[in-house]
Amino acid sequence: RIAATSRISSSSSSSRSLQPQRSCSTCCSAAADVDAPTVAADAAAAAAVQPKQQKQKQQKQGKQQQQKGSGKASEEAVTPKSEDFSRWYLDVVAKAELADYGPVRGTMVIRPYGYAIWESIQAWLDARFKETGHQNAYFPQLIPYSFITKEAEHVEGFAPELALVTQGGGKQLEEPLVVRPTSETIINHMFAQWVQSYRDLPLLLNQWANVHRWEMRTRPFVRTLEFLWQEGHTAHASPEEAEAEALAMVQLYAQFAVTQAAMPVVVGRKSKLESFAGANVTYTIEAMMGDKKALQAGTSHNLGTNFAVAFNTQFVDEQQQLRHVHQTSWGVSTRMIGGIIMTHGDDKGLRLPPNVAPYQVVIVPIVRKDTDRAAVNAAVDKLTAALKQAGVRVKVDGNDMKTPGWRYNYWELKGVPVRVEVGPRDVEQGTCVLARRDMPGKEGKQMGVPMEPPAFVAAVQQALGEVQDSLLAAATAFRDANIVDVASYEELKAAVAEGKWARGGWAGSDAQETQVKEETQATLRCFPFEQPPGPHTCLMTGQPAAEVAIFAKSY
Repeated sequence: RIAATSRISSSSSSSRSLQPQRSCSTCCSAAADVDAPTVAADAAAAAAVQPKQQKQKQQKQGKQQQQKGSGKASEEAVTPKSEDFSRWYLDVVAKAELADYGPVRGTMVIRPYGYAIWESIQAWLDARFKETGHQNAYFPQLIPYSFITKEAEHVEGFAPELALVTQGGGKQLEEPLVVRPTSETIINHMFAQWVQSYRDLPLLLNQWANVHRWEMRTRPFVRTLEFLWQEGHTAHASPEEAEAEALAMVQLYAQFAVTQAAMPVVVGRKSKLESFAGANVTYTIEAMMGDKKALQAGTSHNLGTNFAVAFNTQFVDEQQQLRHVHQTSWGVSTRMIGGIIMTHGDDKGLRLPPNVAPYQVVIVPIVRKDTDRAAVNAAVDKLTAALKQAGVRVKVDGNDMKTPGWRYNYWELKGVPVRVEVGPRDVEQGTCVLARRDMPGKEGKQMGVPMEPPAFVAAVQQALGEVQDSLLAAATAFRDANIVDVASYEELKAAVAEGKWARGGWAGSDAQETQVKEETQATLRCFPFEQPPGPHTCLMTGQPAAEVAIFAKSY
């Protein structure tokens, strides 16, 4: 039996969940409340009064649409961003086949296309972790509740989100087990056994795992009861080493966000109120989504000796003195996928940066006569082989049951960066057509691209590089245009009311930071590492401030 602790109980999972949102993201969910026999009778009655010729025409058109598909079907499935950003997001997640809703409210099923994006994130990060000396390990998902209570701030911060197992094998457990919300406690339990001497340090581990947090308000990829992530955990002999590690990892996350996800981020330090429960300091990368809300896309924590003291994780140093280790933890989750969707997506659906796209190129053969099929397919096979040999992730959509237009829209919805069109006339001329996902219409099309493998591959690789750069440039311009410098609390409130980020000097108290949150729903996102030249004045108190902070509404 699993129950949530504190103010959230297992009953809350049946009262609040993704279920209302599910009806928003599926095409015909509203029809579920309509009596089916009544609908059938009305339809039969209406059909009976139609002229026979009109009825036959509609049946023929319906059959043709079912067989061949409609060029606009995919596009119509997505709510425009400007009309309803939240519904647009849910539509894209569902229609692009990224995720679906799990049977337990607040959970999601990551579909193969969505998981392939996660694998791209994993591959890049895992390689960088190993390059910097980190090793992968795995720790149990079930954690004794007593472990959580050992670090006071930790248990206070996580208590409302914990899920507990209280029965096992048909019997009441002597001690409840926490379903992993994060692993600092159980990892410290093991570190205390593994670390004895300074020679055992530094200890650099990473874990790819799932975690559970009993969230009240959920959204696929952004906030769910269960999600996937990596969590790094390190132990060091000195505070300087731990601080250097925490800073290095947040910069690594920023590098991924910019170079791979084409997501510009503000790198900075969290306030005390916004820091991880049990950390001395938390560093973050903050990204601006398409609705101008902030998304915390990755964090790195300097834990100091807080958990080491709680778990008695000690070592003998070179002077034969017994000391506590200094630790860090850091993580990125499947929330990054939500960030990519909301940063780049448009009214047609996803726009994926080539570096993380499951398919970087889709080739659409256009065959209108059976006599053309062999020549077109042979040309497509040659192009596909050339791209694969060059390391390009390519998909061929030869589904003749759908029109070329339908297939174009389908792969635009799924965000494939480059489309290649090959028809019989192209084969005769020895050329093909390239279409970029980031540029709509004729502007994004390149005609007469040579089919010779070297020239074709070069054209595709150039287009992929341009798409990657274009998405980053557009997202950066959007973010920079929506950050406002403010000098007073009134200016902050005005900026937040317009949906913008407010940047200004800050030396306010915790109580004043809480006041801003309660009155504007904006939180202090971070103190950016890149600070504008001073001097600065606190927007709240009018007193001198050492640095500026960014406030914004967030996910």
